[in-house]
Amino acid sequence: MVRWIGLLARLVVGGVWIWAGALKLPHLESSVTAVRAYQLLPTSTTDTVGRLLPLVEVAVGVLLVLGLLTRVSGLVSALLLIAFIVGISSVWARGISINCGCFGDGGYDPNAAAKYPWEIARDTALALGSLLLVWRPRTPASLDGLLFPQRDVAAEPVTADT
Repeated sequence: MVRWIGLLARLVVGGVWIWAGALKLPHLESSVTAVRAYQLLPTSTTDTVGRLLPLVEVAVGVLLVLGLLTRVSGLVSALLLIAFIVGISSVWARGISINCGCFGDGGYDPNAAAKYPWEIARDTALALGSLLLVWRPRTPASLDGLLFPQRDVAAEPVTADT
């Protein structure tokens, strides 16, 4: 049962990453603006982070959907989502009203505070799905299963150390 829940987590989390990153790729300046709006990183790094983040999101999403390097991509996904939760919590606590920039547009949003709890809840659910894949990366229909088949430990002969 956990394997099938893992497959669902892989497809949902991976699909969200692909969608989020693909929406930002044609508009990298908007992604940079969104990163700057959080006011958490030094100005010298916001351009790089804003431009690389959509590529990383798409890459993590593709790896998850394909089930390739699932444990590693699940860990990267969880770490990114935790960073996003911290970022959203930080702007909420500081009274900054911005669109999270998760699916494109970033910048000032006068109604942002009402959205923050839902964004945090969404990212928490996605982070939990990602952590499930770190804990149990073997899921049906994965490239990991084809490229790195599990050995049947029970079928191996037991030898005595003498």
